[in-house]
Amino acid sequence: MSLRTTQDVLDRLDTAPIKGAEPIFLQVGPLRARLDCVDPLRTELHAYFEDALAGPGLVDTVIEVLDGQSLDPQPDWIDWAREPGKTGRKDAIFDLRDGRLVHKVRTGVTFLQSADRAIAFGPCAAHPNQVINFVNTQFLNACQRQGWEICHAAALTDGNRTLAIAGLSGGGKSTTVLRLMDLDGVAYVSNDRLLVRAGTPPDALGIPKLPRINPGTILHNSRLAPMLDADRRADLAAMAPEDLWKLEDKHDLSISRVYGEGRVQFEAALTHFWVLNWSRDGTTPTEVRPVRLAERPDLLSAIMKSPGPFYQKPNGAFLTDSEHPEPAGYLAALEGVEVFEVTGRIDFEAVFDAGRALFGG
Repeated sequence: MSLRTTQDVLDRLDTAPIKGAEPIFLQVGPLRARLDCVDPLRTELHAYFEDALAGPGLVDTVIEVLDGQSLDPQPDWIDWAREPGKTGRKDAIFDLRDGRLVHKVRTGVTFLQSADRAIAFGPCAAHPNQVINFVNTQFLNACQRQGWEICHAAALTDGNRTLAIAGLSGGGKSTTVLRLMDLDGVAYVSNDRLLVRAGTPPDALGIPKLPRINPGTILHNSRLAPMLDADRRADLAAMAPEDLWKLEDKHDLSISRVYGEGRVQFEAALTHFWVLNWSRDGTTPTEVRPVRLAERPDLLSAIMKSPGPFYQKPNGAFLTDSEHPEPAGYLAALEGVEVFEVTGRIDFEAVFDAGRALFGG
């Protein structure tokens, strides 16, 4: 039987395992979601989303997780073109008349995305982070259909000022944010995706995605050091700085468990934006200087983020890999935000001092 509609896909899947399972309710700003899955994955996801847990009630979307199920035969997948600078196969798609299948090439996890169904299936329990990303995608999709823009940025707030931080991948966003979390009264908003919408000041909304940090970030932050045992820290300390910087060994960091309760706030009014354009090989001191974003397309490109293959527009059409974010929408959404470029050599203590001055810590 060929796959033409979402119902054709549903006919090949079995939703019985999640019937009667205790759901997980989540809330981010005004958006609510229900997550239906079974243990052991349910327990893991419940712990992961601890800062976004909500009570039962009406929801905007339902996300179903069917671990271990697959489509046989597989559809004729079409590779989704990756962003410039990225290599290797990652996502593949198969479009239905009323939805889209998105397949993770490396893991085999597959997702059904349509106007009224959001289902993850395949080896989900073995790859919980992909389910987490899918859950957060539903919040991102809902906001984009309401006119929000996605920024490739982290953010913090003290309730009066909110600072977003963007930069190239591996440029130190997470390390900067976590260093600034040492300031009293500052709350975490988001680590890698920030939604913004025009306002006075603009609105900002984070998603429940924990920082995924490398060993170098952990090693050089005394608050985070207990995440690694003493032998591992000693091995890392003996590595050459260049090798430590390049080491990829991601760890999820629970903000509430490390920094304490009440240190997460998804909604905020955006006032300031830093774009990290510094270098490990820089020879000049770190400088945080104001810029006009409209005159710096290079900095704006570091902020903009494509919604990716999951995004279904208000008219029902899905995004294609040839479509790219429009600068005009971001400039409008960020109107009134004070934007700064961070240049010179990478110096986390220098940006900590700048952040302390900004937040008055």
